[in-house]
Order: sequence, then C-alpha cells, then structure tokens
Amino acid sequence: MSWDKKLINQANKIIKQYPQKRSALGPLLHLAQSKDGYISDDSIEVISELIGITEVQVKSVSTFYSMYKQEPTGKYLISVCKSISCEISNSSDVIKKVQEITGLNNNETDEEGIFTFEKVECIGACGGAPAIQINYETVEGMTPESTESLFNWLKENQPKVIVADILQEKFGGTRSFEWGIKDNSGTIASVPGFQNFNTVGESK
Repeated sequence: MSWDKKLINQANKIIKQYPQKRSALGPLLHLAQSKDGYISDDSIEVISELIGITEVQVKSVSTFYSMYKQEPTGKYLISVCKSISCEISNSSDVIKKVQEITGLNNNETDEEGIFTFEKVECIGACGGAPAIQINYETVEGMTPESTESLFNWLKENQPKVIVADILQEKFGGTRSFEWGIKDNSGTIASVPGFQNFNTVGESK
C-alpha cells in the first residue's frame, strides 16, 4: 500500500463526514489524485478497502468523470472551455494558440511534464467568455495574445501556487462579475484546491 499513515488518516477524516462510507468516494478520488496527479491502480485498491466497495465500482466512477485523470498530468493542467458561450466568443482561437505554443493535442502532456492540455465543457464563467483554467483556477476574458503572455509567464516563473486573482489581474479581460474580496490563496497541484486535501497554498 503506497498511502502513508498521514494520507490514510486524512481519508478517514473525510469518510467520517458521511453517513455511509461509500458516499465519500468522490472526495477520496480527489485525495488520490492530489497524491499522484492521477488515479493510480494502487489508489483504487486502497479506496476500495477503505469504503467497502469493489475495485470495479471505484474504477467505474473514476473513469466516468473527466476531472479524475487516468494518466499523470503536467505541473499545469490547462483547461480551455469550448461550450457555446465561449465558442461564440472565439474560444477556438484561444485553443489554437494553446496548441501552437505547447504542440499538444487534446488530453496530451508535454515531454517536460509542464503542461497538460484539455478542451472542456462549461466551467461556469459564461459572462467572462472565453475562459480557461490553470489547475482549476479560472481566468476570464482571454485572447490569443493574452494566452501567449500567460504561457510565457508560466514557463519563466513556474509558480508553485496558482492564484486566480493574480492570473486575472495579469492576463484576464472581462469578468462574469466582480469577485469581491481579494484572495491570495490558490492551488499547489494540478487538482482542485481543497483545504482538507492540503492542495491550497498562499502566494508570496
């Protein structure tokens, strides 16, 4: 078993929040992904034992939802929305620019392990279309030019914490709405930022 005692304790804390153990499957898959950057066979076995369902049942959920990755991702997961609001706002041009810069097709990772690119359905930022996410931190109002600037910045600086407010201020355009209180926290891996998964950090 590759899950250490700390991770097992974290998993058990999550399980206790639910009336039935199997209800914790989704969060435990996120926890597994925060460990390896994808859902490994070992993690499937561990989760199966922890919540008392079969490995096939765990695998069926992990392969159904696109947020659970089946292969290791790069340091930065680039998700570009291709739904209708973004499409009519020229998200296809942003997608082309990402592919031009990275040389990647959909769901591919570069040889250096820096970028993984994916085209995704609606990410809930229709008013700020076209929108992209870097490790699930959203940036709205993107253009091919600002996308290129963003990628150059990521390559040069390789920030340990990805903060939506910082990216929006540096590279974003029109937003869906004013975000309110400035937030200096963000994700530290190519998984959503969750406090109880230790995938959140503060930008210095």
